Amino acid sequence: MARISVPTTARLPSTLRVDSTNPAVQKSLSRLSRESLISLALDWLDDGSLPNAIPFLQRADDEDEDPDDIYPPCQSPDELRQLYLEMQQQKGSKRDVISRILEGDWRHGLTLYQLAMGDLAYFEQNPTSQKWSAYQILPLLPPSRNGEDEEILKVDRKSLTIPRFHPSTFLQNLQNQVLPDVKTHYQFHRPKDLPVLILRIFVIDSPYTTNLALSSRDGSGTAANFDSSRTVYIAFPDGVPALYVTKSQSTGSTSSGESKSLQSLIVDGVPKALSRPRERYTLKSSNLTSRNLDAILEKKGSGRTNSAGGGWSIYSDEKKKQSPLDTVLPTPPLSRESSDSSIGQKRGAELTPVQRAAKRAKVIAEARFGESGIVTDGRGIERVEIVLQDTFPSIRALAGDDDYERDADQTGDENRNTKRRRSKIDAVIREANSLDDDDDDVVMEDAEDAEDSQTWTPTIKISFQGAHVWAGVRQLVEAGIVDGERMPGWMTGEDGVTTGIVRHGRIRGHKGSGMT
Repeated sequence: MARISVPTTARLPSTLRVDSTNPAVQKSLSRLSRESLISLALDWLDDGSLPNAIPFLQRADDEDEDPDDIYPPCQSPDELRQLYLEMQQQKGSKRDVISRILEGDWRHGLTLYQLAMGDLAYFEQNPTSQKWSAYQILPLLPPSRNGEDEEILKVDRKSLTIPRFHPSTFLQNLQNQVLPDVKTHYQFHRPKDLPVLILRIFVIDSPYTTNLALSSRDGSGTAANFDSSRTVYIAFPDGVPALYVTKSQSTGSTSSGESKSLQSLIVDGVPKALSRPRERYTLKSSNLTSRNLDAILEKKGSGRTNSAGGGWSIYSDEKKKQSPLDTVLPTPPLSRESSDSSIGQKRGAELTPVQRAAKRAKVIAEARFGESGIVTDGRGIERVEIVLQDTFPSIRALAGDDDYERDADQTGDENRNTKRRRSKIDAVIREANSLDDDDDDVVMEDAEDAEDSQTWTPTIKISFQGAHVWAGVRQLVEAGIVDGERMPGWMTGEDGVTTGIVRHGRIRGHKGSGMT
């Protein structure tokens, strides 16, 4: 009698197998190199992973071997493990290893646990394969006693509480936020060289947790449900109330609307899973997006570099232990230390004006960027988008007041119309400048909006793209193309954002990131 499958709210078990002929299985393994495939097979045969990745072995009562079998089954996991160890020492092609896995040792299919390990092995092989977005975990104020059910809780800026993270409890709470007609599979992974804990979430549209969840809808013999499956990664950094979320990766043709809804469901469900009674949290975007997880850890991690970007990076080195509050006294020019240091030094040839300008540009670049923005540091940001909302400079700002009055006195009768137009512009500018232009005071935001509404503010969008954006800007400063002395601070990457709005020379957060 066939088993009866009942829809349930449980998650997919790790032992649930996917047929080896499924195109998703072949795609997952073909992305890996030969060395990674053999190492992955050895991880499956490890004693800790073996219950979730049982290979196809020869039965004890089955003494007859199939002569047409290209890959005869082994008798024990130890024998199979020794076989893959010997393959490491031999040369061969990746296709042979994939064929050995899918048609020989795991011919009855791969489990969801094995597929998860394959995707995580691909991430280890290609760290920039995912696009991460950083989020802050912020505490919320407790609801009021007389508040309504739909009361919007505000962020508690004065609270210093941080959420406690326990993997099993977190998954249990997160599973309660998943819809009943959707099934998920979770897998934790700890990278070798990064201080983060990565959670892989595999989502499939099915109400069942049995083989029916991976069954075929069109009768072709393959798991057609994989066409609508999505995978999301969440990284929990060590020692900081933040997390990083990737965009959902679809196996088949999934619309962008479903991917965005899945990501919004994750962003809404994660803080609820972290919350406890009388201790609620929310996620807030940090406006930092990159494929380089190491770069995000530098800006939004637990180290000192997240608050010391650009030229301030010289104070983030824990070995030097420098501080901007340290008192640095210059050496007197006629002291014994300065005279001893100058003895034995030959005076070099005088530099040409071009060489002097190039040397000064390098010194300015080092002062503005410090130890950041280096091409070989491995912490490159690929894309930065900034919107300028500063008002257009007035005529008095472009030319001095004295020059403007002198030009006005020298104009003749034929230029009276031009003079009248300038006076109208100046009247608008004088009215706008009568407002207080203090950007540091949050109360003056309405006054700034009123000022901007009375003056012309062009919409200018600046987009930087490349393998390492800030390293490229630093090279432009060193080449003298960008004036490093007048360059704003946000062009050095010290704000730690990839999307923002610049008003009055300072960068603001985009879409409520909390930046000032």
